[in-house]
Amino acid sequence: MVEVVIDSIRVSLMSQHRIVILKDVDSERFLPIWIGQSEAEAITVALQEIPIVRPLTHDLLRNVLRDLGAEVVRVNIVELKNEIFFARIALRVNGRDLEIDSRPSDALALAVRVHVPIFVAEDVMREAASEPSSEVEAEEPPAEGDQRLDVFKDFVESLDLDDMDSGESDSDN
Repeated sequence: MVEVVIDSIRVSLMSQHRIVILKDVDSERFLPIWIGQSEAEAITVALQEIPIVRPLTHDLLRNVLRDLGAEVVRVNIVELKNEIFFARIALRVNGRDLEIDSRPSDALALAVRVHVPIFVAEDVMREAASEPSSEVEAEEPPAEGDQRLDVFKDFVESLDLDDMDSGESDSDN
């Protein structure tokens, strides 16, 4: 298992989804996981220690576990199957170790509330994590048909620039 920390939460420019970026504590590997808006807000509230008047869902879970005598030991992201991540919340209850199935987003929201380590299975990291380029290539400019740029070319060509002004309100003029 690889220990990670929450590096950031980002907003997808193409949808309303959020992406939590987990960073390997021992290297420059980053693991992006798509999460829902509510879970992103729950993680952000806890990370930024924003005071809340009433418990949110993940605060409720923390309180229930605590009051039942369960200790959250760690959160493990254990599998990636069909582009879906699977997590397990490791608990200790009355000297017994248990693991509870969870969505990664809920497990992460709980982890930041109870301040426990987060781990990712090495095979998940190998499959889905990436490292930033360590050096900028000092090569010749890409050839006209360079396939690495095709994705950007396709994106730019898909933009409807005629609609750019339609989103402005009268107060913007």
